[in-house]
Amino acid sequence: MRKKERADAIRARLHELYPQTKCSLDIDQSAFHLVVRAVLSAQCTDLRVNEVTKVLFQKYPEPSDFLAAGQDRIEDIIRPCGFFRTKSKYLYDIAKMIEENYDGEVPKTREELMRFPGVGRKVANLIISEIYGQPAVVVDTHCMRVSGRLGLSSGKDPATIEQELMKILPKDEWATFGHLMVDHGRAVCVARGPKCEQCSLSNLCDYAKKG
Repeated sequence: MRKKERADAIRARLHELYPQTKCSLDIDQSAFHLVVRAVLSAQCTDLRVNEVTKVLFQKYPEPSDFLAAGQDRIEDIIRPCGFFRTKSKYLYDIAKMIEENYDGEVPKTREELMRFPGVGRKVANLIISEIYGQPAVVVDTHCMRVSGRLGLSSGKDPATIEQELMKILPKDEWATFGHLMVDHGRAVCVARGPKCEQCSLSNLCDYAKKG
């Protein structure tokens, strides 16, 4: 079976397994809020980020509110997310850049988003796909691991894997596929000790076939 055909079969099966797949970070159609959540999610669970940002955005919903509050107040609230000093500086600087360079609006291009501290290609792709509706593959650790085990990618870095997946996935499925990879990576294809014997993708998976 050709790689694209196998990718289609894998996608179909994953959609059956996870019919309600979506981004595990809260999405409220505010680009700024998603940028903040994505920055906070580094080395922190999405569940905790969602809980912390409920409090954070009740007090400081806009970039201008972050600037008025100051870095120390942001730091106090985001402390449970870990690395709070570094993250609070990132968030304050991002808010400042949005206000000073983009008239208070989060930019809509990957290149501009990647100028923000703490925002790499993965986060930029998440923003443009979830908020601005631009097709993009979000390659996080789950996507790297699961797509590699399945034999859909062979690259060792996110940018290479992104290009590999873009070639074999329909454009309108790029963003959704990343969410499916997260779902399967958390439920079955875990980092240590993947549950191959329980996996309904095992007959399509290079890793499972190798035992």
